[in-house]
Amino acid sequence: MALTSFLRFLRVCCLAGLVGLALLAAGPRPAAAAYVLPPLPYPVEALAPSIDATTMTIHHDRHHAAYVANLNARIADHPELDTLPLEELQGRISRYPAAVRNNGGGHYNHALFWRVMAPPGQGGTPSPELEAAISAAFGSPEALQQRFAQAAAERFGSGWAWLILRPDGGLAITSTANQDNPLMDLPGIERGTPLLGLDVWEHAYYLNYQNRRPDYIAAWWSLVNWNEVNRRFAEGLKTSSASES
Repeated sequence: MALTSFLRFLRVCCLAGLVGLALLAAGPRPAAAAYVLPPLPYPVEALAPSIDATTMTIHHDRHHAAYVANLNARIADHPELDTLPLEELQGRISRYPAAVRNNGGGHYNHALFWRVMAPPGQGGTPSPELEAAISAAFGSPEALQQRFAQAAAERFGSGWAWLILRPDGGLAITSTANQDNPLMDLPGIERGTPLLGLDVWEHAYYLNYQNRRPDYIAAWWSLVNWNEVNRRFAEGLKTSSASES
């Protein structure tokens, strides 16, 4: 009887050991990624000739993907990021170290960048409401383009140019360094809702334009997705009105 019990005990131990070895071999199960790389809303060649397919592939599949992966890598140190929406993160970015700021901003900025572009001829035009706001703020759509292009061209080094909806309902043009954006609660940033953003990091244009950033900016206007800008403008006005009431 005692021998039978001992043999049964050995069998259980062996089985437990085999299960443990299998789990160790499999390694830890990776946690689900909180932030996901969005697919491009058009084929990589759709924005040519203004932006070529190779640039789009590298920009999306490598640069943007790296921001997403690096941001997810910070969740272990900041568990609340696992459930924090990306846009909400921007508004509290001052609480986090540079790695979260740079990669969180890079993810948000690029996700917006893809959406505010469309293949030539498919981007629509400014809505009557947006056109009126553009005229009130800048005088004309042409003046908007000139001032926006100036902000993009004069951004030293790497960064972004923005058309934003200010908290008072007016429009403004601004620019930010690196992967910062107008939603971030950081000193020196003019706050507002981004309606339109242009990436002026060299990886966004260098294959086609080399150091001719103004040529890239001029060509980019044919890609602006005014339908998306109109939608963001209308939603931003609703949000402003709701917060005031």
